[in-house]
Amino acid sequence: MRYQANGPVAIMSNIILSTLNARYIHASLGLRYLYANLGELQGQAIIREFIISQRPIDIAEQILAESPRIVGFGVYIWNIEQTTQVVRLLKRIRPELIIILGGPEVSYEHAEQVIVNSSDYLIPGQADLAFAELCRTILAGTPPSEKVIIPEEFMLDQLILPYAYYSEVDIRQRLVYVEASRGCPFKCEFCLSSLDKSAWSFDLDAFLTEMRSLYERGARHFKFVDRTFNLKIDTSIRILQFFLDRMCPELFLHFEVIPDHLPDRLKEYLVKFPEGNLQLEIGIQTFNPEIQRLISRKQDNIKSMDNIRWLRRESHAHLHTDLILGLPGENVDSVAKGFDALVAISPHEIQVGILKRLRGTPVIRHTDDYAMRYNPDPPYNILQTRDIDFSTMQRLTRFARYWDLIANSGRFPCSIAMILANSPFGNFLFLSDWIFATTKQTHAIALERLFELVYRGMWEVLGLEKVSCAEAITTDYQHTHHHNGIPPFISGSMAQCIENITSSRTTRRQARHQAG
Repeated sequence: MRYQANGPVAIMSNIILSTLNARYIHASLGLRYLYANLGELQGQAIIREFIISQRPIDIAEQILAESPRIVGFGVYIWNIEQTTQVVRLLKRIRPELIIILGGPEVSYEHAEQVIVNSSDYLIPGQADLAFAELCRTILAGTPPSEKVIIPEEFMLDQLILPYAYYSEVDIRQRLVYVEASRGCPFKCEFCLSSLDKSAWSFDLDAFLTEMRSLYERGARHFKFVDRTFNLKIDTSIRILQFFLDRMCPELFLHFEVIPDHLPDRLKEYLVKFPEGNLQLEIGIQTFNPEIQRLISRKQDNIKSMDNIRWLRRESHAHLHTDLILGLPGENVDSVAKGFDALVAISPHEIQVGILKRLRGTPVIRHTDDYAMRYNPDPPYNILQTRDIDFSTMQRLTRFARYWDLIANSGRFPCSIAMILANSPFGNFLFLSDWIFATTKQTHAIALERLFELVYRGMWEVLGLEKVSCAEAITTDYQHTHHHNGIPPFISGSMAQCIENITSSRTTRRQARHQAG
């Protein structure tokens, strides 16, 4: 096996499989599928992964140092700009180098894309087998004349599974992505999966055999990329039981689940996982029935809310829920109602996302009727709609950013509970507006500064009782900094007051301990 982790040693290969990941911790499942299915060409190929923070010219230098004849790039919304720069550099330095593109960002609406025009071939859609065939024809000296190579449909059992090609470094240091199924039967118009005809499952015995091998090699973090893990309950239960049989403190599983489909049989298995071992990503997106109908999303809101409440009450799973702001037809009042409803059922995280117009998604059909105006550059986020003007959309975008920094960071549990006690959306939007007016920043806010801003915002802006605010922020600050000191931005008589409260609480706790 010639797969190598990224390192200083250049290995000459005819084929380089490459992508730019968002972070080092991510390992590309797609590249490993391509490598696994290269057949006799595998001995001529190598995987080279980079991250988007690296300079394009440095990436180009590392690729050219291996003297490849073919480079295949996986192109996604998060790496399109950097990958375009790399491709243009490669073709400028070595025009004869054959560059093949694939991935969701270039699979649709590709005619005018600079990166496509700068490359030699494009394989839209599932390129697992088509990439190898294209490489064979190129290396044999009989390259196809057409630029866009449409892959033939195939059955999942025709694929060689890629999991053996996660290296030991991957297993120790990076997320291991796996999939028990592909596709999605639902048609939510903002999602590329809406273009799938259905969902297809891999042979479960073969898949679990691969999971067993990964586990035996030391893998403990498994991130399932299945769009609908709980679509087929029998399959879900077998996978859960597989990992329950191998339960250990280090095990961590991530599944994306349909919120309104948790039958009792599945619940019986979910409750067996101890705290810290299981994360469920639950896409709510919107609770507005009219918007759901408009974007072809089928969701029983009552069942979804009941299931999240049940999971929060009965299971130890970490619940990561998703909302999307800026959907066609949705106004701020609707957004606020949906956000407040989700806060009320208390998931551990609420990921507040801004609608993006992914290339190829059917949501484009609403562009004219709802005056949808998207950013022309990645990530193609919505800028304004008929119901939300640009200025308000900017406020919501900052809301989402500050929510991630404050609520989802886990650093402010006591403070956020006070902020959200009444009118969660309204209070946090008010706080968000004030933080931006004060700092003019949404990024690069030092943690110490953020603690001070949250504290000041709670009592100066939201009018919450100052001593309670100081007590809450102190508790959060001490937990984050792992010490019992008073935050430096609390001084004078207020610092003395909090010192007295803390001391009194410690004394009572010691007395209870001695009495027990």
